[in-house]
Amino acid sequence: MAKFLALLILLGFWGSCISGQKPGLEAPYRIHTLFSVECQNYFDWQTVGFMHSFKKAQQPGPVTRLLSCTEEEKKNYKGMDLAPTLEVPSMSKHPKTGDWYPAINKPAGVVHWLKHSKDAQNVDWVVILDADMILRGPIIPWELGAEKGRPVAAYYGYLVGCDNLLAKLHTKHPELCDKVGGLLAMHIDDLRVLAPLWLSKTEEVREDRAHWATNLTGDIYGKGWISEMYGYSFGAAEAGLKHKINDDLMIYPGYIPRPGVEPILFHYGLPFSVGNWSFSKLEHHEDSIVYDCGRLFPEPPYPREVKAMESDPNKRRGLFLSIECINTMNEGLLLNHARHGCPKPEWSKYLSFLKSKTFAELTRPKLLPPRKVQSEVAKEGKEIDEPMKSHPKIHTVFSTECTTYFDWQTVGLMHSFRLSGQPGNITRLLSCKDEDLKQYKGHDLAPTHYVPSMSRHPLTGDWYPAINKPAAVLHWLNHADIDAEYIVILDADMILRGPITPWEFNAARGRPVSTPYDYLIGCDNELAKLHTRHPEACDKVGGVIIMHIDDLREFALYWLLKTEEVRADRAHYGRNITGDIYESGWISEMYGYSFGAAELELRHLISSEILIYPGYVPERGVKYRVFHYGLEFKVGNWSFDKANWREADVVNKCWAKFPDPPDPSTVEQTDENLRQRDLLSIECAKTLNEALYLHHKRRNCPDPNALSAPKLDTTKDVTNSRKFGRFLGNDDIKSNPVPRNHSQESSLPTVKDGLFSTLRFWIIFLWVFSGLGFLLVMFVVFSGFKGKGSSKGKSSKNRRRSYTGFLTMNSRDRQTRKAEASL
Repeated sequence: MAKFLALLILLGFWGSCISGQKPGLEAPYRIHTLFSVECQNYFDWQTVGFMHSFKKAQQPGPVTRLLSCTEEEKKNYKGMDLAPTLEVPSMSKHPKTGDWYPAINKPAGVVHWLKHSKDAQNVDWVVILDADMILRGPIIPWELGAEKGRPVAAYYGYLVGCDNLLAKLHTKHPELCDKVGGLLAMHIDDLRVLAPLWLSKTEEVREDRAHWATNLTGDIYGKGWISEMYGYSFGAAEAGLKHKINDDLMIYPGYIPRPGVEPILFHYGLPFSVGNWSFSKLEHHEDSIVYDCGRLFPEPPYPREVKAMESDPNKRRGLFLSIECINTMNEGLLLNHARHGCPKPEWSKYLSFLKSKTFAELTRPKLLPPRKVQSEVAKEGKEIDEPMKSHPKIHTVFSTECTTYFDWQTVGLMHSFRLSGQPGNITRLLSCKDEDLKQYKGHDLAPTHYVPSMSRHPLTGDWYPAINKPAAVLHWLNHADIDAEYIVILDADMILRGPITPWEFNAARGRPVSTPYDYLIGCDNELAKLHTRHPEACDKVGGVIIMHIDDLREFALYWLLKTEEVRADRAHYGRNITGDIYESGWISEMYGYSFGAAELELRHLISSEILIYPGYVPERGVKYRVFHYGLEFKVGNWSFDKANWREADVVNKCWAKFPDPPDPSTVEQTDENLRQRDLLSIECAKTLNEALYLHHKRRNCPDPNALSAPKLDTTKDVTNSRKFGRFLGNDDIKSNPVPRNHSQESSLPTVKDGLFSTLRFWIIFLWVFSGLGFLLVMFVVFSGFKGKGSSKGKSSKNRRRSYTGFLTMNSRDRQTRKAEASL
């Protein structure tokens, strides 16, 4: 009997190991994990990483890969043994409509699994993940608080269609629509009801082309690509499922985790970097790395290198998570190669690290602390619409116009927003005239709220584009559904370096936070006395604003009205009164802000640690959150001035970018202040170019290595960007650092001599060509004289006419070549 019991225990232990469990992690209910892929190398390396992390994390229960392939694809497919697999008929090309939409395979695969898999008949809970995920610990639904009728999911805040017309069109219960995705944990009974609705709603949203716009869906491409995500949210709403939403379980590598939060799931759907190393899954779309013995993804920095490069503990922890993600994938590839008979790879420092106890300790399964579980599970009777957290919700906005000038700024700001760890959503307030909007190409660059342009004032006819900022904020407040408690207002010409939060900078109701604009001297003189009843409450602030939504609703109209009032007060445009170096009333909007706030006696907390202008010397130890590149900045002979790129279309021309800044190793080394100044300037410029590179990649621009590099017509850009007015050198500007919004720029670049070098070459070439042509003609003429003697007959005249015609053609050719050389 004892031997029999021992055998049963041994069999139980062996069974738990096979299923990915260890003793002590057995589930009281049956769990099954699903993920969806297609028959491509792209999904194969993701599958290897996923499966390795699944086992490493000790996820309970079996796992099934839902493999969607056409019959033609299956003939050449090599990866059937990479995971336990259920083959699913491909719906990438819809069988009825012919629409090409591979994302529909996810709900179609789940429906197929429920109908055809025996596993679906023997399970209580289902965890649904994406292939581009790495598990760090077990995902156990009931420990996350999942209940029947109450699935758990991760927060996808960009699904704005849950808040607007889109939800009303596609579900009878828009109030139940949750902005969720990524991680899904639900009871099998709920999934049986949801799955067919998930599929049908995906088809429905995909066919609704009239409502694909970014402002309705949040889809930055405006192409209906996230229809499947809305299919899930709308299907769940139809099924009456209300989610428990958790914003801490999943993290995108490259993002900064919240203090004290230990994510248990990586979703590497976005590019991320650590120092000079970077990884983007899109760069490996056709990569056969799974089948290439000994080949791994480029090794990231080692932990000790990460410690040296970042002093901020929370940012450093974010970098550690990024290298853990790629190291786990490489470890999976290494084991996969060994399983498939690859020869043992040669020793290297990196392979030694992946096999070390140190790495094993760093990547041991992360278990959700009981205290955290209890704090994030819904209390009885309480609805959870958003992630439960102690901090208020934030929404970030910035104002732009329908021009390529603002488009490249938008690309830079949006890229930095994604990397910064800034909580909440972001909205671009886009001010355009109707005729401009018809021609506009940048709808997909950011989640957008469209605003009628006030550049030309509808009553006075005054041309003042800066007024669009307060006008747009007021329009947004009156027309959008806003569920945030605090609003962060930025300018388009900014790069985020870290989160800007009300709790860190102590913003409160009645106590906004902003950055110093000391040149607004009108707060200290008669200008304030003329335009506000409370001149003593006038704060010289601007740039970054953190304000409670209730304050903003009360304040926004004052901001607009005071801007109009100051702009109309031409008698007080003087530099000695306003500080405006152009004395043109250009900074009226800034005074509109300060005077409007003073009217309500909103006194600001002013922080000089939020914003810095590239080119300025930073304060020691300050971790600035924002670059404001409104002024020209330089590093050695390299410089950048946004004004020079006013007419340049670097967004729509494939692989266009700004001139690369110098390598950080070349900057000033003796003076630490100057070194830090230059390093920040380089960081700002590199971030802009990195944003453009990723933007072009998302646009599916052709491989730049296969094409000649595009050249921008910088001469034309410079000519068109010049402004009338007094030219100021960089030193003059920095003594009065006025942020040059819209058209206040006037610095002129040095024109390179490449064009003139080319012209000289053509002139020399034409001289040589003309000389040779002349000698050739003379040779022909004299040959004719020798052959015919001194005859002056008809043939001789014809030859002269022919010669004259040749010279005429040659002259025309020279004119054509000169014209070409001058272009």
